[in-house]
Amino acid sequence: MSGSVTSLWRHPIKAHGREALDSVTLIPGQCMPGDRVWAVAHEASSATGAEWARCSNFTRAAGAPQLMAISARSEGDKLVLTHPQRPELAFDPEIEEAAFIDWVKPLMPEGRAMPVRLVGVPGVGLTDSSWPSVTLCNMASHRAVEQKLGRPLSIHRWRGNIWFDGLAVWEEFDWIGREVRIGEAVLKVHERTERCLATTANPETGQRDADTLGTLETWGHRDFSVKAEVIRGGEIRVGDKMELS
Repeated sequence: MSGSVTSLWRHPIKAHGREALDSVTLIPGQCMPGDRVWAVAHEASSATGAEWARCSNFTRAAGAPQLMAISARSEGDKLVLTHPQRPELAFDPEIEEAAFIDWVKPLMPEGRAMPVRLVGVPGVGLTDSSWPSVTLCNMASHRAVEQKLGRPLSIHRWRGNIWFDGLAVWEEFDWIGREVRIGEAVLKVHERTERCLATTANPETGQRDADTLGTLETWGHRDFSVKAEVIRGGEIRVGDKMELS
């Protein structure tokens, strides 16, 4: 195995924007710092903010594809969101929840439960797994999906954390139960990531325009990327090598 990190991403608000990083310091037993700190509870949600909650409690791109076109960047206490159909929004999630809810509501399709509040659980990332996961994504597998579809795809359809290159297609699926060293950190890979309708939406336009799920099924699954647990913390940077421990 000989791969290297090509990009690092976090998603401060679950399903509502992506942010690029040059480096990040991983902490044992936690998801990527700043990732899924917040999620957007809808009208039918039972999430209280006291503990991790299932993704069905939150507005997501699987039901609202326009959310895929949100980008994010952090500026001090402010989070800045952009979208091709909305004005730029800079707000503090701790104290300016109403501004965000007003901004995002026009991106929701008719008939969907509307967003009503931001939910955050101190020290807990609201990832799709009940345990603190970091997603590892293989560029070779991404290119294989592009080839079968016959068109280029943005990597942001997969909403991953750590992207790497230099390995074989689907090689990451062989890592289940094994440890991977990335930079100063060590992660243990636990499971594959099953994908949903969110991946069919274009991250530039928010329109569903690619049968990603049908394409994955040609390999006999709907999986892309693997979920890993940080077991030894440390800094990782774009360009760092990856190796199985």
